[in-house]
Parts: sequence; structure tokens; C-alpha cells
Amino acid sequence: MDRQQEFVLRTIEERDVRFVRMWFTDVTGTLKSVALAPAEVEGAFEEGLGFDGSSIEGLSRVTESDMLLQPDPSTFQLLPWRGEDQPTARMFCDILTPEGQPSLADPRGVLKRVLEKAAAKGLTCYTAPEIEFYLMKSAALDPQTDEPVPVDGEGYFDHTPGGVVQNFRRDVVLTLEDVGISVEFSHHEAGPGQNEIDLRYADPLQTADNIMTFRTVVKETALAHGSYATFMPKPFAAHPGSGMHTHFSLFEGDTNAFFEAGAEFQLSKIAGHFIAGVLRHSADMAIVTNQFVNSYKRLWSGAEAPSYISWGHNNRSALVRVPLYKPDKVQSARIEYRGLDSAANPYLAYAAIMAAGMKGVEEEYELPPVESDDLASMSAAERHVAGHEPLPASLYDAIRAAENSEFMADLLGEQVFTHLMRNKRADWEAYRKVVTRHELETNLGLI
Repeated sequence: MDRQQEFVLRTIEERDVRFVRMWFTDVTGTLKSVALAPAEVEGAFEEGLGFDGSSIEGLSRVTESDMLLQPDPSTFQLLPWRGEDQPTARMFCDILTPEGQPSLADPRGVLKRVLEKAAAKGLTCYTAPEIEFYLMKSAALDPQTDEPVPVDGEGYFDHTPGGVVQNFRRDVVLTLEDVGISVEFSHHEAGPGQNEIDLRYADPLQTADNIMTFRTVVKETALAHGSYATFMPKPFAAHPGSGMHTHFSLFEGDTNAFFEAGAEFQLSKIAGHFIAGVLRHSADMAIVTNQFVNSYKRLWSGAEAPSYISWGHNNRSALVRVPLYKPDKVQSARIEYRGLDSAANPYLAYAAIMAAGMKGVEEEYELPPVESDDLASMSAAERHVAGHEPLPASLYDAIRAAENSEFMADLLGEQVFTHLMRNKRADWEAYRKVVTRHELETNLGLI
């Protein structure tokens, strides 16, 4: 038994922990959980915890249903929102086959494999997400507008004395810190009831784990405040969608591999190849960076959401943005991927972005010209001449792009790829049959 496992067992005993929750996700990033009695944790470390994988979306076929959860002791944390009377803790789990081998159906495992390939080349990645979401009065829709009701009418960076969301964000940040997640910024976003909380950088696996914890903390805190939080990409037609812009950087040891003094924008050749890889495969991987029907309402609604494949220096209309260089912060050289929304499965989304960038580095993809103009203000002809192809315009387009992508099939592996595509086709089939309020309002009285 290693030291981390010993620490977990000792903490469980000293803190009188009554329940230990095993956390993992299905292919869409839905959090799954099973509560384990404290006395069973040591056995779970040694042998794993058996469960029926066929009942979880994308994990196994009925004929291969037996799976094992292997708790990761480095992720052990007490859950402060569960109270002190009967302390509850959680650990993220890797999914194993009955033979004890990593399951090819595990989204967390997909990301781990990508990071292991980068590590074999001496590269370490760091990620920092900016997570947006809406706080609503409840999950119910207003019967007159058929829209949710936000908790306030405030806007970007607004600070209203006694504002509902200020106390809410404070409690979220304090709870995140209690579970070991560092926050850099928090503020009101542009939409009514919309908030943004930015997490401190970490490696992609820890970041993905943090995002899953973050979503739970936000929803639990919202309920405690008598409200409802949603990470739906575009809950309002008239207000901005919720993105999850993420900053990426690569390091070789202690050296930032994205930085090169004297180069244009201080970007190294590795950074250029990485960006080129992300751009080339951005349409292919939209199925995981923007996985829902509603995701494309955000991408194609404006409000700084990127609709076209481009990169720019401090250009917030670009899909990939290179933030303003700070001469005294060489280690902070990075890129920002702006196509990701807050509802993505972070394990698969980060695996795709990282793998696309690394493929660009390995094959030395050529970086296209930088775009300094606002892409939304350009004409279709101007965008075409500049080579800015559109991102998928709908989930259907994303499905088609992924179906024809050797990159995505290789990245996800047969099992994850097959189950993900089946799930997304079912989403699209269900959506295409719906008669919307817009159709009734525009057609019923005219046709």
C-alpha cells in the first residue's frame, strides 16, 4: 500500500468519515457516484470495486458488463457541503476491466493516455479554464415566455450592494478552496444571472477532475441559496451563451515551450505547430467540445463565441487566441481555446484539444496567417479568401465531421467513439422531430 492510500485510510479513521463516494463519468461527462462504507475502502484500493458497466452510457456492452472502479487516492477530499455530523468524502476513479487493465471505455483514461504520450516526449501541459454558467430562480420556465428566470438583471462586472450572486459566488469560492481547488477570479458575466469563475492552472487531468467537482459545488451552493445553476450552453436567445474558454501551455521541464524571445508574438515554433493542429482538427472534435444540440446556438449567436476557424493575437473573435504578452511573465506564455462550452465532458474535450495540438507538433503543421480583424464583421467572401472555414453549424454537422475523422476515431478508441456517436445521433434524431415555438409563431398563421 502506498503513502497516499495510507493517508486516505488514516484520514477516514481520524475524521470519522461515514461515506466515501466513488466518482466517475459516462461518455457525455455526466457525474456518476457510488457510496462506499469506510471499511470497504482498503479492499477497493487493492482489488477495485465491481459494478455493472452496461448500465452506464458508453462503458460496456451487456455481454461484457463487469467492470471495476479503481479509486485514485490523490483525489481524496472531504465534501464540506455534506456537513460535519456524518462526514462524506469522495475520490475519482479509473475504470478497469475484470482483469485489472485500464478500460478503453473510460473517458478519464482517454485523457490519461494522451498525457502519457506527451510525457514520453518530455512535455507537460497546463490548463486553466474560465467557466461560465447561469444562476436561475428555479429550474421551472416562465409560463409566459417559456424561458428560465434569472436571479438578477445585472451585467458584466456589475457590483450591486446586497446582490444575490455576490454572496453565492463567495460561498462557491470558499467551498472550492475547502476541497483544494484554487480560484483566480470570479465575477458577474454579461447575461442576467450569468457568472464566471476562473480556476487556477493545473495539469489537464487535475483540471478535468476539478471541473467535475466545480459543477457539483456550484449546483449544491445554488440549491442552498434557493436557486438553480445551469451549465446549458445557451439558455436564452437574447443573452450570451456560457463558454469554458481554456488556456493551454506546454512545458519542457521548467521551460515554457510556447515562448520564444524575439519571435512574432513571442510564440515558439512548437506553439505555432500546436495551434495549427488545434485549428486543423477543430471541426472534427466539435462533437466533444460542443456536444449538445444547444451548443451550436451558442457558437452561432455572436457575443464573442467563435464561429470560424482562425487564430489571432488578443483577438476575441478568433477560435484560438494568443493573449497579450507580458515581458515579466515568460512562464505565462499560452494560448486560449475559445470554442469549448461549459457542458462539455472535460476529459474528452481536453484529450481532443491536447491530441490535436500534439499532432500538429509531431507533424509540424504549418500555422496559417494570423487574423487581426473581427471575423463577425467580415463578409462571407472575405472570410473565404482568408481561409476561415466555419465550425460545424449544428450537432448534425458535428456528427458528420466526426464520422469522417480518422483523428477522432484513433483518439477515442473504438468503444468510446462508437458509444459517443450513438448517443449524439440519438440526440439529433430526438431534436429534429420537435416542433418548436418559433415554427408555430412564424408558420401556423401563415401556411
